[in-house]
Amino acid sequence: MTENTAIPDLTDEEVKQRIEDILEAMRDVVDPELGINVVDLGLVYEVILDGPDKATLDMTLTSAACPLTDVIAEQTADALKDTLEDFSINWVWMPPWGPEKITDEGREQLRVLGFNI
Repeated sequence: MTENTAIPDLTDEEVKQRIEDILEAMRDVVDPELGINVVDLGLVYEVILDGPDKATLDMTLTSAACPLTDVIAEQTADALKDTLEDFSINWVWMPPWGPEKITDEGREQLRVLGFNI
């Protein structure tokens, strides 16, 4: 889910911590249809740190036809405003999202909401 690239002025451990901070912030981004955060739904495929305060997020949605990319992008901007100076979302469709990408925590959240998963 993450890529450690050499970032000037950051150690490998600092890069790892920055990526963890980004993923934690992304837990505030909630899929409007399912009510579960995008990290636990498995919609964040990869975080690529492009600099100390810049990242690219490879993300997908539950369906390529989902009309909510703007909503997710706005929530992402709000969630990352105190974590990064700049970011971009690279919407990817391969591999397609499937329920196997949901984390154990996400599965538990869905069960609480009444989904049988």
